[in-house]
Amino acid sequence: MSSYDDQSAVTVLGLGPMGRALAGAFVDAGLRTTVWNRTPGREQELVERGASAAGSAEEAVAASPLTVVCVVNYDASDAILREDAVTAALKGRTVVNLSADTPDRARDTAEWATAHGVRYLDGAIMTPAPTIGTPDAVFLLSGPEEVYGEHRPVLDTLGGTHTHLGEDIARAAAYDIALLDIFWTAMAGYAHALAVARAEGVTGRELAPFAQGIGAILPPLFEEFAGDADDGTYSGELNPITSAASSMAHIVHASEAHGIEASVMRVVEGQARRAIGLGHGTDGFIRVTELLGRTAH
Repeated sequence: MSSYDDQSAVTVLGLGPMGRALAGAFVDAGLRTTVWNRTPGREQELVERGASAAGSAEEAVAASPLTVVCVVNYDASDAILREDAVTAALKGRTVVNLSADTPDRARDTAEWATAHGVRYLDGAIMTPAPTIGTPDAVFLLSGPEEVYGEHRPVLDTLGGTHTHLGEDIARAAAYDIALLDIFWTAMAGYAHALAVARAEGVTGRELAPFAQGIGAILPPLFEEFAGDADDGTYSGELNPITSAASSMAHIVHASEAHGIEASVMRVVEGQARRAIGLGHGTDGFIRVTELLGRTAH
């Protein structure tokens, strides 16, 4: 077992696909890596590669100055970290929580860490497990700059890009939620598009090349619309929201003609028509961002 002062030692709690990828990258980098999972049996391949398996979470966190947690959510991480023996063993050490959850849960965990003398960074992994240890991995972290700087050399062994978003502990989770919102909304749209296309005799493979073309249009629009949202300009010169609402209505009609549920698009069309009703018909679709914010408050 490594000593507390050994900065080349790291512990990984949670050995799902992502946790195993993280631990594997640490092992491959030559770090003394201790692993633990609530359900035994997932550590064997890592042990064969050189990791050490801890018999308990307490033993695992005591093995290293840095513990990286990657479990399904903060209910799961709380169940591990807030056990009395584990909390006591973590005092004076650092936890980097790469589990996914909400900004509020990140703030709550940071408050718990401060109250118990645990140094804490919150983070998010924005790429799938196979990217870990490669240049394609993307990590977002937030929390105290000093703590991040101290552990940056170990975290860098995970490969890819690491962005420290500032000292606001919830910043990484806020980015994570917003970016996953884009991803899963897009996946829902693609699933619906495949269903509509199939109903009209178009296979997914036939549609896919053209779907990729639609995807290629989006990056410059993301940049342009981000400026519209930040500056309140909402230009509709190229595609006013009245035109967008019309195409949305066509999607709803074509879907429901085949008995395909279209509630998501109905909601989006309703947002567009609300903006039109408020006198924003010549604006672009991103005007609805303002209306959503207004509803949220």
